[in-house]
Amino acid sequence: KLGFVFKRQKGSHMFFEHVDGRTTTLPNHPAEDVDRGLLNKIVKHDLQMNREEFLKYIK
Repeated sequence: KLGFVFKRQKGSHMFFEHVDGRTTTLPNHPAEDVDRGLLNKIVKHDLQMNREEFLKYIK
């Protein structure tokens, strides 16, 4: 989705790469929520979306 492809995993961190070269790292801790600050960073910087676009996409 959104053009990101899973590349690898190291420990509990999953690395994704976009076709245009952008990358993002997501923690994979099933019992924990992603921290608000990290989620905002991923949405704004890595996905290059604003909050409203992201919320529409995940609904």
